[in-house]
Amino acid sequence: MSLVLEGVNRTVDGEAHLRDVNLTFQRGEFNVLLGLTEAGKTSMMRIMAGLERPNTGRVMEDGQDMTRVPVRKRSVGMVYQQFINYPSLSVYDNIASPLKLAKISDDEIDRRVRTEAERLGIDHLIDRLPAELSGGQQQRCAMARALVRDAKLVLLDEPLVNLDYKLREGLRSELRNLFADRDTVVVYATTEPEEALVLGGKTTVLHEGQVIQHGVTAECYRHPANTTVTQVFADPPMNLMPIQVDDGRVKVEGLFDQPLPEQMKDLVPGRYTMGIRPHHLFVTPADDRVVVHGTVEVAEVAGSVTYVHLEVNGHDWVVEERGVHVVHPGDRFDVHADLNRAYVFDSADQLVAAPQQ
Repeated sequence: MSLVLEGVNRTVDGEAHLRDVNLTFQRGEFNVLLGLTEAGKTSMMRIMAGLERPNTGRVMEDGQDMTRVPVRKRSVGMVYQQFINYPSLSVYDNIASPLKLAKISDDEIDRRVRTEAERLGIDHLIDRLPAELSGGQQQRCAMARALVRDAKLVLLDEPLVNLDYKLREGLRSELRNLFADRDTVVVYATTEPEEALVLGGKTTVLHEGQVIQHGVTAECYRHPANTTVTQVFADPPMNLMPIQVDDGRVKVEGLFDQPLPEQMKDLVPGRYTMGIRPHHLFVTPADDRVVVHGTVEVAEVAGSVTYVHLEVNGHDWVVEERGVHVVHPGDRFDVHADLNRAYVFDSADQLVAAPQQ
């Protein structure tokens, strides 16, 4: 099965939720929708499912126009952020509920329910009520109910966001395997760049209702199409700075004047925007690093990593450094940038130079 969105626009009360979306999702692929809150992820999923209709454009399944076909007549499974289970039904009956509505035989229902419960590691809980389950177990039950139908389209709208860290990590690593042998289109929405990278497959980066990049997940991360992608597909986001390229050198007034690194040598003279990831800034100097002076705004210690937020030449930068570093607002803080790891975007905000991988 292929699912195609053709020129999809969705406006509600004069506010554009989706703008000229053209995408193709193939069966057997794991597709991630990545975007900040209110980027348009849920609106797109609701249109895919038939819960909403676009103002203009079409939704096609295997060449058939499904735009005006209601959700009850489509083969769709959905999992939401909330643990949506029937509280008075056992885990078994929750999972079986869509099959009973489809009037499938009791033997086939039993086979499918037990198979799906085992795949999701809740086969020993099938006689319990949802209230007797942990949050992770409840979400597994909701997933099993969505998957047991063998739907052509499975939509997962931030299904792990309400789980604690350990549960989220465990389920995230299992998801790709759950769909590995299913002949279905899978679309997973998230706000977390790390989650997109872990899940892999293909990623569609959304921003303010527009698709700003679509492709293999690792490639979208390694070669962001523009500076907006660098802010959406990174946590913390990429640090940006205007630069001048001239006479074989890269310059930032008041900061540095250095020979062009290898990836920038083909750039024509002019003004550009340089981007460098927080983990390519270092506290310790090295021969291939340039010193950048900053002033501490705030420091966040997250486990074994410290995020130091700096003001650098009027721009907000973040340094990601291993270990615990005690700094105070207003302190001078020198970091050492590896310009060989820098990205460059032109005046049209298009990527024109990227580090060698």
